[in-house]
Amino acid sequence: MEAVTFPTPEVVDFLSTKMVALRVAFDHPSLAKEFRIKWTPTLIVLDANREEHHRTTGFLAPTELIPSLLLGMAKVQFNTDQFEPALALLDTLLFAHGESAAAPEAIYLQGVSRYKTTKTAQPLKLAYEKLAADYPDSEWTQRATPYRLL
Repeated sequence: MEAVTFPTPEVVDFLSTKMVALRVAFDHPSLAKEFRIKWTPTLIVLDANREEHHRTTGFLAPTELIPSLLLGMAKVQFNTDQFEPALALLDTLLFAHGESAAAPEAIYLQGVSRYKTTKTAQPLKLAYEKLAADYPDSEWTQRATPYRLL
């Protein structure tokens, strides 16, 4: 990722304006153990309390890195019950990176976040329908399958 992904202008801009990026050697004695880093590259999205919300291991192309990080940022908001900011990040991800590998999980979390904010089941069913139509083989479609009955 050093040679291909990180030097890309879009990635440089995203990392410098949206994230606090910290590079740690995978064999760093204390941090590798604390964050269970076993292989490189491992990217972890943490909140301000150093709590993990998203992790990837292995190479990500520039077109996949930004959506993966947006998903991680949305998960920080989602996991702390900040559903409106989570929805804004998920909307950004899906608008700009709707073909990315992160998109199915983003649709799933979008449906759950909308359910949590409205207390109505319709967003869950709509998320399932979108997943079934656009990503029929995704694990996120399988996870949303019960919502088809709503």
